[in-house]
Amino acid sequence: MKATVKLFAGARELAGQEQIEVELPAEATVAQLRAALLADYPALGPLLPHALFAINGDYATDQSDIPDSAEIACIPPVSGG
Repeated sequence: MKATVKLFAGARELAGQEQIEVELPAEATVAQLRAALLADYPALGPLLPHALFAINGDYATDQSDIPDSAEIACIPPVSGG
């Protein structure tokens, strides 16, 4: 399945775009999404281990399944002071 991932903050800056597409196997998990993102967009590598993902508006774990046509968001860690 083709998944579209919306990028925010540092992820958007590293990728140079607001959203990206990756090819995933049917019934893919967030862990498989992380691996596909790293393979297709290596610039995201430093951020991916710490990023949160949301599927259809709900935070997801690496074991969460990604349904077809899901809205996926990659939310990088933020720092402030």
